[in-house]
Amino acid sequence: MKKQIIVVCGPTAVGKTKYAIEIARELGGEIISADSMQLYKFMDIGSAKPTPEEQERCYHHLVDCIDPREPFSVAEFQKLAKEAINTVFDKGLVPVVSGGTGLYVNSLIYDMDFSSAPGNDEYRKSLYEIAEREGPEVLHGMLAEKDPEAAARIHFNNIKKVVRALEVAESGSTVKSFENSFVKTSDYEYVLIGLSRDREELYERINLRVDILLEMGLEDEVKGLLEMGLNEDDISMKGIGYKELIGYFHGNYDFDEAVRLIKQNTRHLAKRQMTWFRRYPDINWFNISEYENDDKAIEVIINWLKNNR
Repeated sequence: MKKQIIVVCGPTAVGKTKYAIEIARELGGEIISADSMQLYKFMDIGSAKPTPEEQERCYHHLVDCIDPREPFSVAEFQKLAKEAINTVFDKGLVPVVSGGTGLYVNSLIYDMDFSSAPGNDEYRKSLYEIAEREGPEVLHGMLAEKDPEAAARIHFNNIKKVVRALEVAESGSTVKSFENSFVKTSDYEYVLIGLSRDREELYERINLRVDILLEMGLEDEVKGLLEMGLNEDDISMKGIGYKELIGYFHGNYDFDEAVRLIKQNTRHLAKRQMTWFRRYPDINWFNISEYENDDKAIEVIINWLKNNR
């Protein structure tokens, strides 16, 4: 059979973990997580990491494997994930990629070469200092001079992307637009499964999940990470749930406001994720809200996969 991966993607709280597990179990596969938070150690609750029981039901790669105190990039993810995919292929099994981090999914289904334009630590540091000292608008203005097209696509408040685009521009290259990056990988074929729910239902699930994560001890988890020496400057601590509670610990607002911000920011994330995945021209969408329950939706998706792989 041809080498093919299955990608299960969609917004946060839609149910990707459950669906990916059932698909992998039915089709004989293992899961490769494409979630930018679940790969970190010690960050079990806020990342909604698959439970030990879920990981027992189906083996997960790239979960709980990176120290949150260490920097981690999409280039490193691509390398580790493709190694995991090949490991699953070597076992004669089906790699099932599951996650909501769009850039991570991109790195597995499209040709994204991270070998060019290596980062210059000193240059990058100076750019962040400019943003902090003079404001993100000044940094964005620098990008507008070097790569106007990239500047038009990237919001000035997205400092990380502006810095990356400036690094690329400094190397004499330009940042490719999303639309011009749809060159499929030749490493394997893929099937894209998009999961969605009606907005009201998804937002209810998001609010409920935030309440559950807090009941599970998210506040103590964040305190423990801070005691380990992590702080708001670490990339890992910029995840939703972590950054808002840090603000609460710093006295910027009360606990109720922290909870409101977590729910609001998670809803905004879900909206951005849907916008990202809707741009995939070959994604196959399944609106879970249209089925009587998860079991029925899973049955339909698995039957569809068996007929369309």
